[in-house]
Amino acid sequence: MNGTGNAVWGRTEQQDFRSRVRGTLLGVAVGDALGAPLAGLSLDEIREGYGAEGLVDLAPAYGRRGAVTHLTQLTLFTVDGLIRAQVRRDTGAWHPPTDLHRAYLRWAATQRDWGPDERRKEDGWLAREEWLYARRDPARALLLGLGDETMGTLEAPKNPGEPGPEAAARSAPFGLLVGWEPQLVAQLAVECAVQTHGHPAAALTAGVYAVIVHGLACGDSLDGAVQRGLALLAVRPGHQPVSDALQYALGAVRQGMPTPARVEELVAAGTAEGVLAAAVYCALVGEDVRHGLRLAVNHAGPSAATGALTGGLLGALHGETALPPAWLAELEGRPTLLELADDFAMEMTQGPALHGPAGASPGWLARYPRA
Repeated sequence: MNGTGNAVWGRTEQQDFRSRVRGTLLGVAVGDALGAPLAGLSLDEIREGYGAEGLVDLAPAYGRRGAVTHLTQLTLFTVDGLIRAQVRRDTGAWHPPTDLHRAYLRWAATQRDWGPDERRKEDGWLAREEWLYARRDPARALLLGLGDETMGTLEAPKNPGEPGPEAAARSAPFGLLVGWEPQLVAQLAVECAVQTHGHPAAALTAGVYAVIVHGLACGDSLDGAVQRGLALLAVRPGHQPVSDALQYALGAVRQGMPTPARVEELVAAGTAEGVLAAAVYCALVGEDVRHGLRLAVNHAGPSAATGALTGGLLGALHGETALPPAWLAELEGRPTLLELADDFAMEMTQGPALHGPAGASPGWLARYPRA
């Protein structure tokens, strides 16, 4: 399977891939939604508000249970950009970072506009989803990085001092490019991260997270996927803080029962690499998806980002059916998430039939315009 349309996918392969794509996107969203009510709270405040065990179920945020933050919104636009890049490839215009940047600019428009502009057919269907026009406390680096048309690049990154986890938390979909070589997955995630988060560790964290998801989506174990990510990191300049954080997470797994204090220790200052380290730890030590996600959000750090990263790992590892049905039932935007997940799986497995040399599906090109 090379992900470029030349592979032959069997029915079982297709079903497994679709389950992992759905699991990844739903996992990101449900982890994000679980952590959303805890923004800015200390562990003591969490326990005071939700009991001795902390938050154990979805709770209201932004006026409803199951509400997602900007992290899920951006993850959806990452998927949209990846599909659009594949569709545009037929035209000979093949530069995925540009297509992702255009997708992120479409997200930025949702943070400024009252609602979708039906006249802009070139925006595709996702940008016409009205529920995405809710502003959910986007990080300043995102608004600054996408505040004009200039695209951040490796040579001229946006916000070069920004170490936060937001770029990593939108990067799970890169890992679903299962036909790509891991180093290319990492490179694309890094090039797209610097469009808003130019700090080397933040960008490399996005890259290694995508590689770990890639390993899981290809059927690897979580420990094996992390080891592969570490091997790829080792050749990258500036990798040491990210590598050290991941190694620390792997070591923490062997140090007794998991506790919120251990998660807080890994999260540390809330930098991208600390949040990823905590997510890897929670995914490794969680008895099941529910336990891993609860562990990921009950701390004083960026709970939504830790939950989103953990959910992406667990969803890619186990597939859609392992996620708690009661949480999915209340999840904001679930129909959109499923529709986009299935479109992505279809594009990656049947792309040539939708827009190949033999002809194009007008319906598909209306959803994902080449313009």
